[in-house]
Amino acid sequence: MPDFKYVVVGGGMTGHAAAMGIRSVDASAPVLLVGEEPVGPYVRPPLTKGLWTGQEEGSIWLPSVEGIQLRTGTRVVAIDRAERRIGLEGGETIGYERLLLATGGTPRRLPFDGDGVVYYRTVADFRRVRALPAGTHVAIVGGGFIGSEIAASLATAGYRVTLVFPEEGIGARLFPRDLAVHLNGYYAEREVEVRAGERVTGLVARGSGFTLRTDRDEIQADLVVAGLGIVPNDRLAGEAGLEVDDGILVDETLRTSDPAIFAAGDVARFLNPALGARIRVEHEDNANRMGREAGRAMAGADVAYRHLPFFYSDLFDLGYEAVGVLDPRLEVVAEWKEPYRRGIVYYVANGRVRGVLTWGVFGKMDSARALIAEPGPHDPESLRGRIPD
Repeated sequence: MPDFKYVVVGGGMTGHAAAMGIRSVDASAPVLLVGEEPVGPYVRPPLTKGLWTGQEEGSIWLPSVEGIQLRTGTRVVAIDRAERRIGLEGGETIGYERLLLATGGTPRRLPFDGDGVVYYRTVADFRRVRALPAGTHVAIVGGGFIGSEIAASLATAGYRVTLVFPEEGIGARLFPRDLAVHLNGYYAEREVEVRAGERVTGLVARGSGFTLRTDRDEIQADLVVAGLGIVPNDRLAGEAGLEVDDGILVDETLRTSDPAIFAAGDVARFLNPALGARIRVEHEDNANRMGREAGRAMAGADVAYRHLPFFYSDLFDLGYEAVGVLDPRLEVVAEWKEPYRRGIVYYVANGRVRGVLTWGVFGKMDSARALIAEPGPHDPESLRGRIPD
């Protein structure tokens, strides 16, 4: 007999949502939740958002789930699919009937040694940065989703901020060029030193601070924070012989190539019918919904995960929601009511809407999903006013 009917590897939002999903179907079977961090599950978005603007740290912790055994600070190093057992660092093994891999991702690292860099991802990283007094100079590497958020939050909280990235504008891999370049000036007006088009090349510790070298200059800072995205933690799955491809491949029931093993969250690559493609999504909506559905599927519920997740961000007094593929290399159709403060941006390929960005407009994601699912064809004229603000 297995030690647990259900084992969830990953102690984050996805793992917690899966435990709740299991309990919604199976009220009593033994469940083990194994987390590598030394703390229990918590909500991750406030680490770059609300915790810098007055939200208390105590608010991020997720509630315990009745009857769930939680093991923190525990690393799973192997899966024995034949025996249905996981191996822990240190040699202990645990049996399972159904296993969920919610292993998330590891921050991408800079291409040079630099022990002084905070690769911002966890509550421990938040605490390390927050321990510095306001007025401290923080250099942030990366102008994408995480870098832009933490730069805005730290500047709002009174830190001196330098934001350095190789692209032309903030969020250049997501936003149309004119919006990305506009954000450079918008951040500068809020006293962020924006160093666009600049690539970091090295880091040297100097006294209590650091010298961050770039291909143009040097930046003196008290701390260096990197927000460069993540690499999915699919190595455990791959070594166990599961199908992986920049993430763990799952079907619409969220099963992997082994029917006893499921995957969800940042690490899972799934087929989305509206886009007609496999995608991997690293945001809160997907973590919670996919985690819960994976837990329900593990417990025997009839599940078909077809949800197209959305994501959102706050950048000083700007905010946005988005869904689908945001790629400025596609045809971009922008409908601004107030330039760069309120509008809808459509991303179109071959006459089909592949992504929607609602800038300063909220609560339109269901309409955006419906539009993405339409076969089209769409052009700028047909999209005009399609999602009213």
